[in-house]
Amino acid sequence: MALSLDKIKSALEDGLLSFPITDMDDQGAFKADTYAERLSWFISHGVSSVFVAGGTGEFFSLSAAEYQALVEVAASTVQGATPVIAGAGRSIPDAVACAKMAEKAGIDALLLFPPYLTECPAEGVFNYAKAILQQTSLPVIYYNRGNGVLQADHVARLAEACPNLIGLKDGTSNMQDLNMIIRTVGDRLSYIGGAPTAEIISEAYLSVGVNTYSSAVFNFVPELANHFYKSLRAGDKAMVEKILQVFFIPFVQLRNKKNGYAVSLIKAGAQIVGRSAGQVRAPLVMPSAQEVAELEKLIENGLALLS
Repeated sequence: MALSLDKIKSALEDGLLSFPITDMDDQGAFKADTYAERLSWFISHGVSSVFVAGGTGEFFSLSAAEYQALVEVAASTVQGATPVIAGAGRSIPDAVACAKMAEKAGIDALLLFPPYLTECPAEGVFNYAKAILQQTSLPVIYYNRGNGVLQADHVARLAEACPNLIGLKDGTSNMQDLNMIIRTVGDRLSYIGGAPTAEIISEAYLSVGVNTYSSAVFNFVPELANHFYKSLRAGDKAMVEKILQVFFIPFVQLRNKKNGYAVSLIKAGAQIVGRSAGQVRAPLVMPSAQEVAELEKLIENGLALLS
């Protein structure tokens, strides 16, 4: 049975969130058994909410059958230990189909991705989100990013039109616009930091009242991700600065070397720590051997801070 709305919102507003990578076998097919093990490992490290089939989980590359298998595995593995939120998106029919599969599987909520189109007018994005929200009974978090960015007025209208809109995940890193949304819409929604490697701007998120964010590196250094988050919330500026300088800043520099490395480096990191989920699917590519060696050194340096 899905968790209560109060429990979902509480988990979204306090604690570290993460998006597990999706396990693939040597032929690139979804591997359910190791994916279930990965989710159990996430829970053992105290993740506040698990976002399956997200951007880090290569939602954009999954077939409908794989998505269905994935949400079923996620719901049956987690079993209410923490909220499970599943990605949905692409076209309106695709997103509604995802929502129905997620509902049937027992997923707690949805993360709605931007529509699959190069450029969209704001009114069209609003209509896209509204159409999907009104065709699911699940609570929905809107992912404000890419070609689906909504400003404060449209977010307010969407919240008014759709009672099941419960949150907004920021993927823009635009603190002015995010602050405007928060000040306009208020506590009607829960707000989540969702920029790539969100730790790098976590202090800015905190300054506008966003207490949580999604940590992709949780996939391979959960102890370090948790330590950074706890240090941030405790106001330990010295430790926050140290971890940023030693791990996150050089990680972002490595990530910026090639498009798609926000996902590819996460899968490489999982391989390094002995929790491989296979290769990324095209159009993404895996890092070079030299880049993997750089990442391995970053992991070593980051984990050394824990001692």
